[in-house]
Amino acid sequence: MKALDLARSAVSNTFRSKTRTTLTVLAIFVGAFTLTLTNGLGTGINAYIADTLTAVGAQDVMTVTKNSETAAADEGSGPAEYDPDVIASGGFDDATVSALTPADLDTLAEVDGVLDVQPTKSISPDYIQAGDGDRFVLSVGALVEGQSVQLAAGEDLDDASGELQVLIPVSYVEPMGFDTDEAAVGQTVSIAVTDADRAQHVIDATVVGVAEEALASPAGASVTTNDALTDALYTAQTTGLPTDETERYPRASIWFSPDATDDEIAALKDRLAATGFTGTTVADQLGAVTAVIDGIVLVLNAFAVIALLAAGFGIVNTLFMSVQERTREIGLMKAMGMGSGRVFSLFSLEAAFIGLLGSSLGVVIAILIGGVVSSALSGGLLTSLPGLTLIAFDPVSITLIIVGVMGIAFLAGTLPAARAARADPVTSLRYE
Repeated sequence: MKALDLARSAVSNTFRSKTRTTLTVLAIFVGAFTLTLTNGLGTGINAYIADTLTAVGAQDVMTVTKNSETAAADEGSGPAEYDPDVIASGGFDDATVSALTPADLDTLAEVDGVLDVQPTKSISPDYIQAGDGDRFVLSVGALVEGQSVQLAAGEDLDDASGELQVLIPVSYVEPMGFDTDEAAVGQTVSIAVTDADRAQHVIDATVVGVAEEALASPAGASVTTNDALTDALYTAQTTGLPTDETERYPRASIWFSPDATDDEIAALKDRLAATGFTGTTVADQLGAVTAVIDGIVLVLNAFAVIALLAAGFGIVNTLFMSVQERTREIGLMKAMGMGSGRVFSLFSLEAAFIGLLGSSLGVVIAILIGGVVSSALSGGLLTSLPGLTLIAFDPVSITLIIVGVMGIAFLAGTLPAARAARADPVTSLRYE
């Protein structure tokens, strides 16, 4: 019997007991369906994070802070000793750091692998206002070269321009009195900031774009300013301060080679640590999010695998029953010259075909349901996360799921297939 004949025979034999085969296929379907959905969930969220990193840009930029030696020494031993150089980091957490001075910036510039250094100017504005409208509190974020935001309207900031430009988030558009995102573009807004002498300065800026509020977006729930506006606000805020106080920065951005490998980036972080600094990339800041998502998907996948293992026992039972029911047929095939290897292959192919049926059905249904659910959520609960496809399907992952399930089915079928292959033709022909 040729290989093609074996395959045809395996397919036809699979449906001899339709009810038993159907129940086994359904058991496999549950596992494949769950595995496909959970993998799609992980693929969708991780793809969104990757796209966000790409949108944020500046993959060759690292945020650097100088850790507070006093805070580290006193941690867990009561109140920390006062250090006039310790300030809030102004970053993604509430950590305290030592202020960066011009000398520190020079030290960073001399670290091997650092191409450029730019201090981050921390601005604490009082409010933002459009015309005579209501005043709203805000925070200010600045873009570094290479960064961008996802825009709902308008265009990116131009750091080379002397015009005072600002991006406002979509959540500010309606409260500030603009009818639409597009209507806000080109309008003038006022940003107030208080200096060291408690005098308030009001600086006018032009809205050049409206930013989506997305994960890791530099805009987020804050306005984003170009270099000209950042300098104007910082100068107003530090009016009345001595020079040594104005040149104190919570953190800085350093540039390294855009072609740097992960090992080279890690080595740069080590060199920074050796000089008393801590470097963090955007990918590092989102690494914890990715790790949590991967962990959740792994747990969900474990339940799917358990379901597939249970389905494997169903395959064993189905084929054992099939071997018993076809004992005389097996004896006849062997008496007519079919070798044990061919008999083994016949029953193994039946098991693999059952796995193919169940996995294909599970994958197709999961893709259909996942697509509908993802579309519904994107237009409903997840509208605040533009660009997110909650459940996405990778062709490679889908193929691996089908092949993997077929592999489990094949392994489950080896025991009954081996029993059939070992059958004695004379004894089998006498079986009643």
